[in-house]
Amino acid sequence: MLSRKQTRVWKYVEEGSVLKLKSYLRKHRDLDVNFSQGKRQRSPLHLACGLGDDAALRLLLRHGADVLQRDHRGDTALHVAANRALKHGKTAFDDLVVPLKRSCPDALTAENRAGVTPQDLLNWIKQSKATEAMSRPRETDPEKEWLGKLFDECEDEFCETFGVYDADDFLPVDDDDQDFGDWADRIRKEYFDKKHAEAQRLAASSSGWKKRKTKEEREEEERSNKELQEKLRREHEAYLARAARKEEETRLGKKRRYDERCAATFHGGSSADGTKLSYSDIPWPAPQGTVKEMVDVMLHGVDRKDVAVFRKVLRKQQALWHPDKFAQRCEARLEEEDKQRVLDTVTALSQELNKLAQSLRT
Repeated sequence: MLSRKQTRVWKYVEEGSVLKLKSYLRKHRDLDVNFSQGKRQRSPLHLACGLGDDAALRLLLRHGADVLQRDHRGDTALHVAANRALKHGKTAFDDLVVPLKRSCPDALTAENRAGVTPQDLLNWIKQSKATEAMSRPRETDPEKEWLGKLFDECEDEFCETFGVYDADDFLPVDDDDQDFGDWADRIRKEYFDKKHAEAQRLAASSSGWKKRKTKEEREEEERSNKELQEKLRREHEAYLARAARKEEETRLGKKRRYDERCAATFHGGSSADGTKLSYSDIPWPAPQGTVKEMVDVMLHGVDRKDVAVFRKVLRKQQALWHPDKFAQRCEARLEEEDKQRVLDTVTALSQELNKLAQSLRT
């Protein structure tokens, strides 16, 4: 099971949030990015290659990503990059294959479970290019032939020098991603600086060499203290407001993804193709959460004070997760090893919804 930090790294790579990923890895330099996720056992480097995100790929390589780490098929990140180059051509080759080859040349000869190496895939690319070239009519214009050779030389030079000046070096640091700990440290420092200044003033006044404060000085000090307290209060309120907005955005995102996955799984017609469903394929409202957290996600945004509307939404969810109805829709498609776990979770979810419905009647 992934840690909270690893989950955050995976999320940033999956979303393509390179600036956030760079800031997070810079803040947590001891974080190991060589972890695997899910049944496919892909690493963040596999994910970046699959998405074609060359910026995230170079950033992960700079933080110790292992090019030789394998997924459930025995593929390395270079296998994934080479497969993408087969589909998308030279751009994918320059963005993904070249930096991986430079970082770990040994990965070219690493075999997957089928005995295929990345070099084999790259050879297929060359063969396909050669076949395509033979099928085209030969150029007879000497000037065009000379320009073509010149272009090939420039292309080879680019491949050799690619990555010397990494675009990732010029990305700005995400300094605005301030968490509660950073805010608390700054407030504590300001508080102790203020107390230290007060202690110095008291020590100076008690020694007898400094004159007593005038009325204007005392008023000025009180006014300064009030301004500092007001500033800290405003900043704390602004921080709480930002945190509340982020929390609401997160909840709305979970609710939206839940509704989309329900539509795709239960109403998208996917039952006809006989695709098997594992535990992770079920559209759970909160895949890693408790049953109560799942209920909170599926009912988020519904005004519970409006009993009629709330009861209507609740009945819809009760029908969706009723054990018998769920079994009719999906039991035949469930993976045998996950079937009991899925049915147990559906039953627990249905019981929690029934308890909530019962509380509305009392």
